Amino acid sequence: MCGIVGYIGSQQASDILVNGLRRLEYRGYDSAGVAIVNGSLHVCKREGKVDELDRALKSERLEGSIGIGHTRWATHGPPSNENSHPHVSSDDSFALVHNGIIENYTTLKEGLVRKGYTFDSETDTEVLVHLIEDVRNSTGLELPEAVRQALAMVVGTYGIAIVSREDPDLMIAARKGSPLIVGVGDGEYFLGSDAAPLIEHTRQVVYLHDGEMVVIRRSGMDVRSLDNVPLTKEVHELEWDLEQIEKQGYEYFMLKEIMEQPTALENCLRGRVRPGDNTIQLGGLLEHMERIRAARRIIIVGCGTSWHSALVGEYLIEGLARIPVEVEYASEFRYREPILTDEDVVIAISQSGETADTLAAIREAKEHGALALGICNSVGSTIARETDAGVYLHAGPEIGVASTKAFTAQVAVLTMLALKLAKGRTLTDERFAEYLQGLLEIPNKIRDVLDIHEQIAELAQVYRYASNFLYLGRGYNFPVALEGALKLKEISYIHAEGYPAAEMKHGPIALIDRFMPVVFIAMHDSTYSKVVSNIEEVVARRGSVIAITDNGSDIERHCEYMVRIPQTEEFLTPLLTVVPLQLLSYYIAVLRGCDVDQPRNLAKSVTVE
Repeated sequence: MCGIVGYIGSQQASDILVNGLRRLEYRGYDSAGVAIVNGSLHVCKREGKVDELDRALKSERLEGSIGIGHTRWATHGPPSNENSHPHVSSDDSFALVHNGIIENYTTLKEGLVRKGYTFDSETDTEVLVHLIEDVRNSTGLELPEAVRQALAMVVGTYGIAIVSREDPDLMIAARKGSPLIVGVGDGEYFLGSDAAPLIEHTRQVVYLHDGEMVVIRRSGMDVRSLDNVPLTKEVHELEWDLEQIEKQGYEYFMLKEIMEQPTALENCLRGRVRPGDNTIQLGGLLEHMERIRAARRIIIVGCGTSWHSALVGEYLIEGLARIPVEVEYASEFRYREPILTDEDVVIAISQSGETADTLAAIREAKEHGALALGICNSVGSTIARETDAGVYLHAGPEIGVASTKAFTAQVAVLTMLALKLAKGRTLTDERFAEYLQGLLEIPNKIRDVLDIHEQIAELAQVYRYASNFLYLGRGYNFPVALEGALKLKEISYIHAEGYPAAEMKHGPIALIDRFMPVVFIAMHDSTYSKVVSNIEEVVARRGSVIAITDNGSDIERHCEYMVRIPQTEEFLTPLLTVVPLQLLSYYIAVLRGCDVDQPRNLAKSVTVE
């Protein structure tokens, strides 16, 4: 949440900062601002999206070759010019941008007020600015050491960047719980909350770890722990390229990413699913497979869409490999004092690899001796580093706030894991080979689903004005019903709920009338006859039925609308059934005039609790 960008070099900073903030805007878009050093410290910030800041900068024409920028997702204080970042010291000597939450900011603020400091905003960030200022003024320390000592007083999370009027060859950055990446150029350096603002300038990056601070000058950078211990950092090469984070002719990133799902899954499966050897190779888990197979239970943790993919994973691993699985909201996991032993395996799922609650759950698991595994999309992310082992999605960057291709890639990884655990345990070699072939056919079957996107767009025309939706599924497709409802809520602001289809009669059926669209996932599988009975119950109450089904079904007489998709193995159906639900949410949101990529109140990467 929130995006930080920085630049120091010989180029004009303002364009680099604004373009970087645009690429980070999916992390927050309540307000944006920059601070640029050129003899003096120039600050420009505006409530609203980055375009508002860009217009203001064009009128002010700020020049300078060092600066920092920020795009905000509000935590303390509503969106406003005053609460926007950067925040500046009382003497206008340095500016700071911040991502995270300072938990003891109230106590710190009270002490600073007693010393005579005044505050123009409601943010915890301004408290941090004046705390650094107070340490510097009271000790006479240089700014980097004042920052280090001030951060030692802070309780909470932060990713910060600082520039100084008094030293135009200095940028300071530090992190604890909020990601920061330094891009290395030729006599210039770039800073970002993730790789998106860096990739058009350099592919060489250094990942800052928790408890690290970097002092950057044009001649080089010095990374130290917050205890002032010098550190040697490895330079990594980014896997992404600029084309992947461009819209490439699509109106929205979300539609682009929906359409990328066949390719994303092919990349996810490539080299892992090996029909010639009749094997699945998950190299990141190789050393730990015996411990996973012998696990007393597997616990999968995640938030939002990742929690839904975890639920699919529970069905997959229990159904195919017969290993007990529990699924937990990461945000609740550590607070309920979970019972964990070294016989347990905890799998954390996160697209960004930086989700604060999921990271905390992993740390809790490791404290109890459980094997901690990660499934994430971002190479070099905190979860990837802190888990014992894991699997990357290789789905490519996902910019749209509402996750789509990350969900299907997560389900694909969980499918591969379930099959690998099941081989020789519950599956014969012959059956395993059939399942491998079915999995390899999924990308082309998703292409078939995407080919009927115009039919789904027409369906959206009918239901664009609905106030409520109900999504129902059974078995493997119950989590898909939850995910379909979440997508609609996220981007179109229509109230929607997902339920197991059989649970409808235990309460939600009271809501059904002719104005209530009910989306059924009704694949011709082991639950088909039961789902048909649930459909009939809705029809009897004059509900409007939309069915996602396949060519094996015969429920036309019950449905107002049907979307037919290809048939596949029952356990693979979530990879197909979710796609028309993503498209339906997208087209409804567009018709309602919603900002699909940047829905209100949401941010892509939730790095605060």
